[in-house]
Amino acid sequence: MQDIPLTQVQKMLAGEDYIGDSAIAMSVFLSMSLEKPLLIEGPAGVGKTEIAKVMAAALKTDLIRLQCYEGLDSTHALYEWNYQHQLLHLKMQEQKEMDVSNLEHAVFSDKFLLKRPILQAITNDKSPVLLIDEIDRADEEFESFLLEVLSDWQVTIPEIGTIKTTHRPYVILTGNRTRELSEAIRRRCLYLWIDYPDFEKELSIVKTKVPEVDAKLGVQICTFMKELRQLKLEKTPGVSETIDWARALANMNMKHLDKQLVEDTLGVILKDWQDMRSAQDSLSELLEKTGVVSRIT
Repeated sequence: MQDIPLTQVQKMLAGEDYIGDSAIAMSVFLSMSLEKPLLIEGPAGVGKTEIAKVMAAALKTDLIRLQCYEGLDSTHALYEWNYQHQLLHLKMQEQKEMDVSNLEHAVFSDKFLLKRPILQAITNDKSPVLLIDEIDRADEEFESFLLEVLSDWQVTIPEIGTIKTTHRPYVILTGNRTRELSEAIRRRCLYLWIDYPDFEKELSIVKTKVPEVDAKLGVQICTFMKELRQLKLEKTPGVSETIDWARALANMNMKHLDKQLVEDTLGVILKDWQDMRSAQDSLSELLEKTGVVSRIT
């Protein structure tokens, strides 16, 4: 692992166009310097996963992603044997009349391993960024397995032996709080909460990610999103939806919002029909608060 000062971490994030704040930079710095996993929680679409991508790009190292889901087990996270290649190799050796006592050794070697994300991270030739994404979607049994691996950074494969890392990964875990994580995993991680950004920060993000957007339109988009998030929605849109909307409107060469335009493009920012209905029912009020009431027809 590289020993990087706090100022360098701040420049690293800014250099990859990540609009963060001092708390984010400090959390990344401490995670790297203390060699501890960083658990990042917050609503969907606020830039949690992006931190791992930015780190990998800035450090010029591999980003290895383990996408969590219900039913995920150690096999899919660690390794599997390539049984087809093993069988083919075994038949070839039998045809050569190889000593039977050596057959098992011949088919259980590194070249027949299908490395999954954690084993890839352990055996990488330089410290990668290991992103364990949406850890709250996996079950508690997988959490327990993960703790054992992360504590020792080694894996025991019965047929081969113990494989221990020589380049410890930078570890980022993300969660959307779909369930409460165990105390054990929280104790072993540093913690960072990322919420929806305030207006100024979101506008800076839009200007950075979608530089072609009209200045006035960018202000209206971020104002509208700020007001939209005040509604009781099933799936509140995040910054990623704001960026998608800004990019879509900029591609259409739009200069300002109006009621028809918002109605026609609501599907870019809202992904639930009940939320669409709520937004449509409140659209006049939302547009008035956005400052485009004069354009309502």
